[in-house]
Amino acid sequence: MRREWIMGAAIAAAVGAASPAIAQETKVAIGISGWTGFAPLTLAKEAGIFKKNGLDVTIKKIPQASRHLAVASGDIQCAATTVETYVVWNANGVPIKQIFQLDKSYGADGMVTRNGIASIKDLKGKSVGASGPGTSPYFVLAWMLKKNGLTSKDVTIVNMEPGPAAQAFIAGQNDAAMTYEPYLSSVREKPEAGKIIATTLDYPVVMDTFGCAPKFIAENEKAVKALADSYFEALEMIAKEPAKANEIMGADVKQTGEQFAASSKYLRWQDKAANKAFFTGDFKTFSKEAADLLLEAGVIKQIPDLDGLADTRFIQ
Repeated sequence: MRREWIMGAAIAAAVGAASPAIAQETKVAIGISGWTGFAPLTLAKEAGIFKKNGLDVTIKKIPQASRHLAVASGDIQCAATTVETYVVWNANGVPIKQIFQLDKSYGADGMVTRNGIASIKDLKGKSVGASGPGTSPYFVLAWMLKKNGLTSKDVTIVNMEPGPAAQAFIAGQNDAAMTYEPYLSSVREKPEAGKIIATTLDYPVVMDTFGCAPKFIAENEKAVKALADSYFEALEMIAKEPAKANEIMGADVKQTGEQFAASSKYLRWQDKAANKAFFTGDFKTFSKEAADLLLEAGVIKQIPDLDGLADTRFIQ
């Protein structure tokens, strides 16, 4: 009995002595969707990269249309979304700053139409399944329509998230749909249902970034740097252990590793060098053109301070 007591005391003393050296993990909740481009964030969590870097991360699947409300309520501190969405959120009173770029779409987002529709111009008077205003699919639809002499008023938009939009289209509903990977591939596999008439190869307007609430950034700069570093480490894991990484990322969206790899070939994740080039180049030009279109489409009532949309200290 005494021996057990002595051992217990020794263990307690050892734990007590070690505990000051254990850094407390910073809790952070991140809002994402099932979009293939966000998968390295899931990988960073499931492979223990976030934890290794001192982060206690919770990932929540939240529709893009309401992700900013979760930021505003404090339910999440950070989110992944498309570049133009930050214009919408900031214009609507939900400040959030982009801290690093996640991906660029190279055919992973697109419009699908019935086989009898020859061009986007032929969509006039037709129905299109797409997410609502303030989302990426709605923005891409508005962009494609504008480039073809139409506006959102020329079509009937049936509000549906990208997954359901693709499923409904395959089932015979609507004349067209806006969707993205992995759901876009479900249409690729059903040519009898329709065709992919345009993607981000034709209209390169989908670029995703990771952003956090300014208050969270100000109070947790080391943690924010760890978030960026963890993302880049996840990309390194994808390069070094592709089979393992694809299995982990695919499982989150109910795909095999092989299926996930097939989906991800339609986008490019952006490493640190690509991040630096983006924020010093295309970022400002695109944000301005996107803001003008969002204002014209009535999605926002005024353009926010575009210079305040990013904080790039953490990718240096």
